[in-house]
Amino acid sequence: MPVEFLMPDQRHRYGRYTEDPSPLQLARYFHFDDRDQQLMARRQREHTRLGCALQLGTVRFLGTFLPDPTEVPAVVVAHVAQQLGIPDVTCLARYRTQDTHWDHVVEIQRTYGYRDFRDPREVFRLVRWLYSRAWLSAERPSVLFDLATARLVGRKVLLPGVTALERLVARVREQAALRLWRLLAQLPNADQQARLEALVLVPDGARSSTLERLRRAPTRVSGPA
Repeated sequence: MPVEFLMPDQRHRYGRYTEDPSPLQLARYFHFDDRDQQLMARRQREHTRLGCALQLGTVRFLGTFLPDPTEVPAVVVAHVAQQLGIPDVTCLARYRTQDTHWDHVVEIQRTYGYRDFRDPREVFRLVRWLYSRAWLSAERPSVLFDLATARLVGRKVLLPGVTALERLVARVREQAALRLWRLLAQLPNADQQARLEALVLVPDGARSSTLERLRRAPTRVSGPA
């Protein structure tokens, strides 16, 4: 199967905000409990508290950290700032210009148990899960890609690049298909194999095989056709 199977819009949605989260999503991913509030309280300045909180909510919601941690919808910024008691959200611009957000990424990963996709154990688990889905179902690769993304987010595994995950899905589906073809090839006996192979041979003086002639629909309605 082709390695690149994602539609442009699906590729564009991967690992980023494409629209404002719903009120239900805000309540689920951007509500901070006492443990979260303790993490924010260790930041003395408002822009670092707000930026750290946005990174925590983002990785919960998207499954990854953004290259620019301030590229979040305004509704998210307002919702988080209200919880933290920060009246002026324009201070967030200062968070973008500092390297503090990289330290926050490391601390969030350590505190909340987020793992890197390159962890061999996580790759093995994902490949095994993908193979089982590909073997037991006939899901389209794009559907399998979305399911794999949701599984990684649920298991707190940081999303890899879109191309890396796309190639992994394609490779696993190809392995499952090759196994199926090998099993099917073992079913016919010797006589049946010879008859099947004869269908694809082009006889002397002919321009097409028997299989090609059988695949063509009749050109007119008649008994011989």
